[in-house]
Amino acid sequence: MSAPTENLKEYSQEELAAQPIGAWTGQAYRRVVGAIRAQLAVEDLTQPHWWTLNHASGAPGTWTRATLTDRLTPYDDQDTDFDAIYDSLIARGWLTEDATGGMTLTEEGEAGRLRARERNLRVHHQTHEGITQADFITTINVLRRMVANLGGNGNLPEGPK
Repeated sequence: MSAPTENLKEYSQEELAAQPIGAWTGQAYRRVVGAIRAQLAVEDLTQPHWWTLNHASGAPGTWTRATLTDRLTPYDDQDTDFDAIYDSLIARGWLTEDATGGMTLTEEGEAGRLRARERNLRVHHQTHEGITQADFITTINVLRRMVANLGGNGNLPEGPK
């Protein structure tokens, strides 16, 4: 899965500073998300399935369809029908709903989540190859600032409630 980086050319600070950030962030987004989606597809999952599994695992019985859909919709770029996602995980035997609508992973669901997590970690490691933690942190902070400068929320996403 590793991509060769030995052909990565060096450029002057001036050349790099003149680069269009939108083009580079767009390409990075498509590559990273594409690799993640490809790994999830091996488990017959989409990103919304993955998000659901993680939230339900992190707070069993806490999330309902409505609260989780409200939470996930801002991250969705595919006009996902979240009820269909929940229904597919329930039909698969990976997710249950209690009488109050709280969703919890089954043993099979947690096993599937862990398999998908391992696949995603491979993408994460490949993505971070040759990048120091300090450079990564700087990159995240620069992107957060750009998002905030353009009127978006530059804060990190909150954990499950």
